[in-house]
Order: sequence, then structure tokens, then C-alpha cells
Amino acid sequence: MKKWILLSIVVTLSFCTLQVKGQYDPSFTHYWMMEPEFNPAAVGTTENMRILSTYSSQMSGYENAPATMYAGVDLPMFFLNPHHGLGAYFLNDKIGFFSHKRLSMEYAYHFKLFGGLLGFGAEGDFLSETFDGSKVDLNDSNDPAIPTNSVNGSKIDVGGGLYFQRKDFYLGISALHLTAPTVIMGENNEIAIKRTYYLTSGYNIKTRNPFLTIHPSALGMYDGVEWKAYLSGRVEYANENKMLFVGASYSPTNSMALFLGGKFHGVVLSYSYEAYTSGVGFENGAHELVLSYELKLNLYKKGKNLHKSVRLL
Repeated sequence: MKKWILLSIVVTLSFCTLQVKGQYDPSFTHYWMMEPEFNPAAVGTTENMRILSTYSSQMSGYENAPATMYAGVDLPMFFLNPHHGLGAYFLNDKIGFFSHKRLSMEYAYHFKLFGGLLGFGAEGDFLSETFDGSKVDLNDSNDPAIPTNSVNGSKIDVGGGLYFQRKDFYLGISALHLTAPTVIMGENNEIAIKRTYYLTSGYNIKTRNPFLTIHPSALGMYDGVEWKAYLSGRVEYANENKMLFVGASYSPTNSMALFLGGKFHGVVLSYSYEAYTSGVGFENGAHELVLSYELKLNLYKKGKNLHKSVRLL
């Protein structure tokens, strides 16, 4: 297992040698709670139905600053012998006068391999793009490149991924926007969307204290031009149905973040503040709030095909 851990960390860090400039897909500090957002193979990896919502407000203090909302659900579907997972999510990413919306349906097929579980996943996406030109203050209102009213367009897209978990270790690789669609907006405008590749890995380290565990993880994103990564770690205290955690995250050349959360009456609530290390500076960072809940399902006999996610135990 130590070789698996070292290999995953080295590969992920190699994947994430970074420069950060405007990528199409948003990134989240709580990526380790939100893997179905970028990897469809991660749906249905527990015996519960998982419901999760996230709100992220970036570059606080600026007018028309970016804000992102995510809501998703996934669950296992046990029929025949293999393990099937289903999921769906909606994402609304607003940046200035632009609004990017994505509605996705996901499916994953899991089976036992090398003492763990390997999942293949696919998703179908409906992308909707809007630009509200009526709010733009133009010196030259006759510029044909900038619309003076609201224009929009849409496209169908697909994505896929692999997800492997064994005991306390997990590794995922995925790609979104495989069709590299170009969304036509009005008569003179278009948005070309690049394929985006993801690599994530993590491990749960047990300590001598049975209630404390340490959870390092990493995420890399690459769209063929630009890179971005998060290197994170948290310390978690869990006793029966109670759980608290605190951690930090670092995105090279981009930001540093702290997060704090816990489980209360079955609901997991977490908050993070991401301070930018370049550009706008520490005081105009990103606030992120995550709310999740797991509902037990009785779709199979107790103990049959039972397995748990190592992301948030």
C-alpha cells in the first residue's frame, strides 16, 4: 500500500506543475467531497444516497465577482451481481455578465479488482451559455463584437472517468467536454470549450488515537493549455455519529485555503476561505460553503456488496 500511496502522490504532483489562467470549469476547495462533479465514475461508491450542495463566492469585494452554485445527488443501484451507480447534478457558474450552466446525468459500473473496487463512469451534459449585454457600459454602442442585449446558446456534451478505491486509498482519472463543443451565442459570438482532464488521489492515515485520522489528498486539472492543482490535508475526529475536521489546502502560484467542518444530526457542514497568493490578494479571497447529507437505502440485503467511500468516513 505504501508503494500505491507514493506512486499516486508522485503522479498527481507531476500532473500538476502549474500556471493558472482562466479555465472554463470552476474549481472547488472542497473537491474531496465533490468528486462526482468532475468524475462520473465516483457516483454510487457508498451504500447510501448522497445529497450535496455548494456555494462559492470568489474575489469578494469586487462588483460582478464570480459566484458558483452546485447541487448534486448520487446513489447505488444494486441489481444482478455488479454494482451500478447513478447520479445527477446542476452547476451554475456566473462570471460578470456571463452565466455558464451545466445539467448532467451520470452512470457508473463498479466491480472488484486487486482487492478493491474499480469503477467506469460516463455522463451526458447539457450546457447552456448566456451573456447579458444589456448590462455592459460601452463607449461605442455600435461595436458588433459585443451584443447590446442578452444572447444565449446550448450544446450537448459528454464526459467519462475511472475511479479505484482499496481500503483507505483512492485514485481517480476523468475527462470532461470530450466533444470539445463550440457554443454559438447570437449571430456573432461563440464560446469554444476545451477538453478538461482531472486526476485526484487520497489516503486515510490512521493514528494511535482511534478517533483521529489524517486525510491527505490532491487534485490536478488540465485543459490542454493551463494547469491548476490543489494539495490538501485535514485532521478528522469521529466518534459514533459525531465528526469534526479542520484542514488546509494549497494551490501553487494561486491560493491558500483553510476549512472547518463537522457532522451534526447526520448533516455535514463545512466552510472554507481561500486567500489568493497573487493578483487580488489575501483580503479579496473566496468563501465556500458545503452542505451534504446521506440517506440510508434498503435496496439490498444487509452486508451484500457493502463498501464505503474513503473520502469522508
